[in-house]
Formats: sequence, C-alpha cells, structure tokens
Amino acid sequence: MGVLEVVAILIAGMAAGTINSIVGSGTLITFPTLLAFGIPPVTANVSNTIGLVPGSVAGAWGYRRELAGQRGRIIRLASCALAGGLVGGLLLLVLPAEAFETIVPVLIAVGVILVAFGPRISAWVGRHHDEVPEHGHWWVGPAVFLTGIYGGYFGAAQGVILLAVLGIGVADSLHRLNALKNILGACTNGISGLLFAFVADVDWLVALVIAVGAAIGGFLGGRYGRLIPPPVLRGVIVVVGLVALVAFFVM
Repeated sequence: MGVLEVVAILIAGMAAGTINSIVGSGTLITFPTLLAFGIPPVTANVSNTIGLVPGSVAGAWGYRRELAGQRGRIIRLASCALAGGLVGGLLLLVLPAEAFETIVPVLIAVGVILVAFGPRISAWVGRHHDEVPEHGHWWVGPAVFLTGIYGGYFGAAQGVILLAVLGIGVADSLHRLNALKNILGACTNGISGLLFAFVADVDWLVALVIAVGAAIGGFLGGRYGRLIPPPVLRGVIVVVGLVALVAFFVM
C-alpha cells in the first residue's frame, strides 16, 4: 500500500469518525474506499470494524456531558449491543464470503435510504416522543440487540438505526440519546472487532490507519460536529453509498 493510499484511508477514517459521532453511517465512507484500493470485501469489513472502534470511543468522550445520569440505561442497553455484535460477528465468520458479497449491497442500499430520509425519521420521532413511557418501551433492548447483529455483520447506518430506536423508545433529548448511541456503537464494534482480531483475516495496516483517522474524527465530531450542516453530511454519505453500490456491481 502506497503513501497516497494510506493518506486517502486516513482521511476516510477521519470523515467516518466524525460522521459516526454525529449521526452514524461512517462505514459508507471507509468501506468503499477500501474496496477502491482492491481490498477483498470481507477483509475490508473486518479491518474497518476494528479501525472504527477508537472513533466510537472518542465520539462518546466528546459527548460525555450528555451521558450524565444515564448509567443504568447504558449498562442495560450496552449488554444488548454487546450480545448482538457478537452474534453478528459470528454470522460474518460462519457464512460464506459469497453470502456477504450478496447481502452487503442490500445493506448499503438500506443504509443510504435511511440516511437520505433521516429528517423525516427525526420528524416522526419528534411527533411521537411525548407518547414514550418515562423509562422507555420494553422493546428497546431487543431492538438494540437486533441492531447489534446488523452492526456486527456490516454496520452501515447502524448509528441511524440506533438513534431512531432510541428516539422512538426512550424519553430523553436527542443529544443525550446520540451520546448513548455512540456508547452502544462502540460496544457493538468493540466486541465484533475483538472477535475478528483473533479469528478473521485482518489487514492490520488498514485497521491502524483507520483507527488513527477515526479517533481524530470522533474527537472532532464530538466537539464540533453540531456545526456541520446536516444536509451536507447526508449528501456526502448518500453519494459515497451510491458509489459503493456501483463498486460492488462492477467488481
């Protein structure tokens, strides 16, 4: 891997870390970048998952003030995210690579649609927020578990899904729920990344470069991300996601 490729992956990691801390979908930036440099899809996925963990942690740290008073909620939902991430990671390892290459374009398309319709989802959440029980709906934990399976397997737009689940099912401000989303994303990526580190074909140079970029981006996103116009972020993510779909079909 040449210097220009390293720089490109570093920049992609920074963008992904920033986007993940604010809304999610950073994988739609890094994954297509890795495919463009000829890295096999499954290797790109597991290396990307490991690399994005520091970005999730940095993003959670950036939103640490919004985490105050959520300890019980974090413990309860983090266990669901961890279990789901482990199941999703195992599915990635057990299912053949051909299954991954067939399923992932669908997941990318779903991720692009979720990002594109993010404002409508947020508006729907806002209209129903007053109907949420004080301690949240019973189904939030199972929904976080299922989202964890998705995140452990691939994870594009995992943050968007989590924020929708939390926004609909938990009575709190969206900023505080976004902070919680970062913790849950770190749990999912962390447990599946740990699994991949021991048993999967990881490109450690790629994972390291993404990790450095994602950590920087996560910190910047947690601190300054609110200043970035949401339409700009959504536009970038949608374009890159569509590029990823094209890349899959021409491989």
